[in-house]
Amino acid sequence: MANSESRSHSLHLALIAAATGDEMRATELAALLGLPLLETGSDPVCCESGNAVLIVNAEALYLQQTGRGAPGPVFVDFGSDGMRHRRRSGANELLGRAVGVGKKSPLSVMDATAGLGRDAFVLADLGCLVTLFEREPLIVELLRAGMRVAADTGDPWLAAVSQRMHLHSGDVRTLKVSDLQGVDVVYLDPMFPQRSKSAAAKKEMALIQTLLENSSNAEEAGSLLDWALALNTARVVVKRPAKAPSLAGPPPSHHIAGSAVRFDVYVHRKLC
Repeated sequence: MANSESRSHSLHLALIAAATGDEMRATELAALLGLPLLETGSDPVCCESGNAVLIVNAEALYLQQTGRGAPGPVFVDFGSDGMRHRRRSGANELLGRAVGVGKKSPLSVMDATAGLGRDAFVLADLGCLVTLFEREPLIVELLRAGMRVAADTGDPWLAAVSQRMHLHSGDVRTLKVSDLQGVDVVYLDPMFPQRSKSAAAKKEMALIQTLLENSSNAEEAGSLLDWALALNTARVVVKRPAKAPSLAGPPPSHHIAGSAVRFDVYVHRKLC
């Protein structure tokens, strides 16, 4: 696993244990991620050691911008009102159609660019077995914490969905062919790192955008697609902004489009 400071960090991160009981886990994470560990219980508003901090609070993990007037923390919460609303939205139907939900059960999907795991969770909620790959170590830990909370929350729905999700860290392209046996669909979402820092971007996502701003570009997205298309899977699905061009390479077999996003589907064979 790469040290988090080996990537672009205009963020200048530090790590804080919220309470004495969090110190052991905070110490382990600080060593893993190569981050300075601040005094337990430090107030992010007054922190001068970085412009963002990672806060360990019991099972949860929060990424928080420092200073007065900063937006709220970024964390993975699969049980949030937003995620509960999303499972009832039409966008889920589009994603499900794109990967082929209903054509095979169980459907094995590899989310090769997991990010904060929201699409992976939706796919798992639709009944897919989802393997998540994320190469940014800090995002991996946010995901891991969110999945742990979902599994232990006592909510039967969250626990059942989280059991269909399996997280791995690192660059998915380093996998051996044998590691990909049984995967039906590869899912790619190169949208997020390519978004501009416009007013349309949610304030709470600005930290993640900064973290990933140099970790992906159009050339690398094309490389990921080339890698995925060379695999022996039934299909590859790429999430794109609704009006964006398809990634460089062979044209998709078809598109499934909504008002904000589009799924480019590359079909190799039937799902069965």
